[in-house]
Amino acid sequence: MTIIEYSDKYLEDIKDLLVELEEYILSIDKDNLDQLHPEYREKMAILDLKDVYDFSGKCYLAINEDDKAIGLIMGNVPPYDEFDYLDYKCPKRGEITELIVTKKIRSNGIGQELINKMEEYFKSVGCEYVIVDVFAYNEIGKKFYNKKNYHTRMETMIKKI
Repeated sequence: MTIIEYSDKYLEDIKDLLVELEEYILSIDKDNLDQLHPEYREKMAILDLKDVYDFSGKCYLAINEDDKAIGLIMGNVPPYDEFDYLDYKCPKRGEITELIVTKKIRSNGIGQELINKMEEYFKSVGCEYVIVDVFAYNEIGKKFYNKKNYHTRMETMIKKI
């Protein structure tokens, strides 16, 4: 297994991985608010990659011996807006927007390698922090990030009315 930077050759693999991630999120969504829209597979990867390119990001892939992407991480360096500066120091930060390793080979250190690669990139462009949104019901994801010394800073609360 090797970690490489994204190339268009792997677009279909990325689409498959993102669908796998969304199907997992659907399976744990106790609020039943997530969906796998009919256009998700064709559009989500393109939208994610656009953010990567628009906001000085990277997409790294874990490639197996069959030259197939078996994991991915996407991240960018989003800008702050005028409201942020009013109540926040605004250190430069990177944001992990997607991270998935196909379920067949999880727990083999591939996610660790992908996140290490993205953190290296963020450090190289002067980021002081990395942020990531983790779905509240994703206990596996939260445990993974906690092992990498991430912690909760903000929480979104929801109530059905």
